[in-house]
Amino acid sequence: MKHSKRKVFRNLFLTFILIIIAGVTYWCYQYNSGLASADKGPSKEVKTTFKPFEGADTHIGKMNVLLIGSDSRGEEHSRSDTLMIAHYDQKTNNVKLVSIMRDTYVDIPKHGMQKINSAYAFGGPELLRETIKQNFDIDANYYAVVDFKGFSKIIDLLAPDGITVDIPSTMEYGIGMTLHPGKQTLHGDQVLGYVRYRHDRLSDFGRVERQQEVLTKVKEQAISMKTLVNLPKILGTADSYIETNVDNKTILTIAKGLLAGKSKGMETLRIPIADSYENKNEIVGAVLDVDLEKNKKALKTFLTTSEHEKTQ
Repeated sequence: MKHSKRKVFRNLFLTFILIIIAGVTYWCYQYNSGLASADKGPSKEVKTTFKPFEGADTHIGKMNVLLIGSDSRGEEHSRSDTLMIAHYDQKTNNVKLVSIMRDTYVDIPKHGMQKINSAYAFGGPELLRETIKQNFDIDANYYAVVDFKGFSKIIDLLAPDGITVDIPSTMEYGIGMTLHPGKQTLHGDQVLGYVRYRHDRLSDFGRVERQQEVLTKVKEQAISMKTLVNLPKILGTADSYIETNVDNKTILTIAKGLLAGKSKGMETLRIPIADSYENKNEIVGAVLDVDLEKNKKALKTFLTTSEHEKTQ
């Protein structure tokens, strides 16, 4: 009887080892397949002079990730074209998204009053993190930088069926294409053109609305078993286009949490909030002169208040 139990235990152990080996093999194969499918050539920006990122340690299962859309066209120190904070709560599996307008006028450490998008050019993700913490009292744990080319590729990876939008009027100036009015499904470069366009009556404010709309719809498509199964390949492909300090283990944990928790929708916020800023012209150009205290309070409330608490 004892011999029989040992044999069963040994067989279970061997099966477990084989499953692990198969899983690792699958992960490596898929990841390398993703790397091989990515375009060759330097798509990540070179950061040789920026300080290391010193984001806060994650706590209570919550994390903030700086999402930086770079307008780099090959130069080393480019400004951030898009700036967001993605907030994830591992307990509730909820995701929140904050967009900070690039012309927001803030005090950048050791550089004085500037547009917030200059922080990235002056000191990369770390100085941007320090700037947000100093002005809005919110710290980031991680960062992710993607340029125009990378954005198109990532959209096609996470939303292979495309993004359906309702375009209010013709969009063409400054985006290298023409997007016609009406409801339609956009892919890759078209989505990039849609979120970059800012030559309508809403200007940069409309652009931020479209960015939040697209990322919300991408999240809806990305939360699926198919995405989880293909995650190694997605990570391999994305590695060529995204510069980040978020490790693969953390990404896998978030993906599993979102899928298991059936997270729906995504709350969004824009900084500056309504009625909290003035349009001004300074030495650095046209800026949004914001009420920091009002925006700081709105941001903290947004990130710390749950849906359950809102309904109480």
